[in-house]
Amino acid sequence: MVKLEQVLYFLEETFGSLSFPDYPNALNGLQVEGRADIGLVGAAVDASEETIAAAVDRGIHFLLVHHGLFWGGLGPITGGRFRKVEALIRGGVGLYSLHLPLDAHPEMGNNALLMGKLGLDPAGRFGSFMDVEVGGWGQVEVTRETLLGRLRKAVEGDARLIPGGPEKVRRVGVLTGAGASALSEAAALGLDTLVTGEAPHHAYHEAMELGVNLLLGGHYATETFGVKALAGSLSEEFQLPWEFLHFPTGL
Repeated sequence: MVKLEQVLYFLEETFGSLSFPDYPNALNGLQVEGRADIGLVGAAVDASEETIAAAVDRGIHFLLVHHGLFWGGLGPITGGRFRKVEALIRGGVGLYSLHLPLDAHPEMGNNALLMGKLGLDPAGRFGSFMDVEVGGWGQVEVTRETLLGRLRKAVEGDARLIPGGPEKVRRVGVLTGAGASALSEAAALGLDTLVTGEAPHHAYHEAMELGVNLLLGGHYATETFGVKALAGSLSEEFQLPWEFLHFPTGL
């Protein structure tokens, strides 16, 4: 068993989540206090009802997620939000959320890890949010179809290519999740390809008009890497066992 305070100190020292800029409802850090002593860690992408139910069923003491409880907005603890909070408290499960701090981390971040799986040689950062660059870009010399194949292997599923850029890719940006909003920034930086999770309808035309290939691997699928790496890091630091709770959305 490891004291909760030790784990919280390690996480804050590693990510600086309390001072890292993020969306207002991200509420990085401890969202629901659980047990004082932790013996089993869980990792998941979303703090959904099915994830929390599985964590309680598996006897997990401390659940790490990328998307926390409050993406729908801050409001009364009623309905689904009440059921989630009640289940966490009754099950003695602490909930800790890391959004952009986990995306941006140079070693355990979703973007850094996906770049590695795509075989990119890291060259710089991009994907600005409140003056912090969350994503990264790297160099490679492959066809866009080869890169698409690598993405499909990395996410263990399907991925889509919008062929707005050159067939041979050399400068590739990675911004997991809903990163298609960075298309114009990618083009301005001279990137010929952007890899992200999902995109709105208008992103198709934007990619074609900007001359940038857009690869979509799924919001959920491109954001599984960070929580796994984080749980593994806690396991190494404190000799804690951990489990990944896999509930893909297909989005």
